Amino acid sequence: MAEITIDKDSGFCFGVVTAINKAEEELSKGATLYCLGDIVHNNREVERLKTMGLITINHDEFRQLHDVKVLLRAHGEPPETYETARRNNIEIIDATCPVVLRLQKQIKLKYQHPDTDKQIVIYGQNGHAEVLGLVGQTNGEAVVIEKAEEIEKIDFDKDIYLYSQTTKSLEGFGEVVAAIGQQISNSRHFEYHDTICRQVANRMPRLRAFAAAHDLVFFVSGKKSSNGKFLFAECQKVNANSYLIADADEIDFELIRKAGTIGICGATSTPKWLMDEIYKAITDFLPTDTI
Repeated sequence: MAEITIDKDSGFCFGVVTAINKAEEELSKGATLYCLGDIVHNNREVERLKTMGLITINHDEFRQLHDVKVLLRAHGEPPETYETARRNNIEIIDATCPVVLRLQKQIKLKYQHPDTDKQIVIYGQNGHAEVLGLVGQTNGEAVVIEKAEEIEKIDFDKDIYLYSQTTKSLEGFGEVVAAIGQQISNSRHFEYHDTICRQVANRMPRLRAFAAAHDLVFFVSGKKSSNGKFLFAECQKVNANSYLIADADEIDFELIRKAGTIGICGATSTPKWLMDEIYKAITDFLPTDTI
């Protein structure tokens, strides 16, 4: 008898929930609403909101707009985005995650502090929307490193202030801290700030336990989600029978025939309704007397 379970801890984080709620609230008024970048890194959710009227635009298109409403997603934006909005009379619906917003302010305050010979370093994914917003607080001067092996990018003749993208791993951040600590001289100041969102970080041990407890795991995530790639890798570490799928069309039903317990989980960008859809596709495939 097959046992199928959806991980209760998977799915949207509160920042994404807030952004989507704000979008739905504005769209319910019948007004035109633009979103700067995909509201969440999940194509199915983006398509769902598109059918409600949400128009996704890039930064080049944003700069051409005037006198409209634009939603800023949870990832946050650099100061220049707000300046463009002011100049073009664009009404901003700001859905920046409070955790990200607090980090932006923290980095900006440090950057503007009058001390000299300092360097702000961000542990994060180059080109990620949140990281672009963080680097923007420093007029593009912050150094971004994706792993401890990249500390050669840092100028060790300066004081170093290290921050982290909110969705990175605690383990990876610890490795970067240790690597910088070994390299920096006693004559320079090194200060690091653990700015990783605990709602995201705390999912990891629970996700590992969930994946290890099942014969077969379907990890549901959009292919563009960096959080999805990272969490899926954590599943694979404890269960080699873990498979990344974007929707029900990617399910390998031959795998299901051999599994006694099946787990369904996902990223912070994965909607619960999509995991429910995967559950239904599996139960519809299996004979009733095997569930």
